[in-house]
Amino acid sequence: MFSGKTEELIRRLKRAQFAKQRVEIFKPAIDTRYHDEMVVSHDANEIRSTPVPAAENIRILAQTCDVVGIDEAQFFDDEIVAVCNDLANQGIRVIVAGLDMDFKGNPFGPMPALMATAEYVTKVHAVCTRTGNLANYSYRKAQNDKLVLLGETEEYEPLSRAAFYRAMKEQKEDNK
Repeated sequence: MFSGKTEELIRRLKRAQFAKQRVEIFKPAIDTRYHDEMVVSHDANEIRSTPVPAAENIRILAQTCDVVGIDEAQFFDDEIVAVCNDLANQGIRVIVAGLDMDFKGNPFGPMPALMATAEYVTKVHAVCTRTGNLANYSYRKAQNDKLVLLGETEEYEPLSRAAFYRAMKEQKEDNK
């Protein structure tokens, strides 16, 4: 979180629109943090999107596109991998943004399979709020064990590996 994933997705999709390519952006219908129909970055950049309840909907709605963008891909079901591959096999450029690890530091949903089948993977990192180093972990400050918990800075904090494992250890000790 807070690494610029959505910002980069929006930048790439707007460039495709500027090039007069047919672009469609999808996001999970459950993600209504900023707006129901817009994909919005933490920096308040936005682009109109189509919220969908399941990955299969993307396959149906993207047939006439040149470029497809997908935000928060970790929230989709595993079918997203087949959908992205099918679209790419048809010559559609597919640009996906999502978290590769969940709040426990484990691979998140379909992201490992998406990364493995992608031609290109760009990993962007936030800055650790405790050390100033690169942060590739999303530490959940909120006491909630649900895998999916939509939130912002109140619930999550970007941490480096060392800071993340230190925070997890402290949290575990506090819960004893």
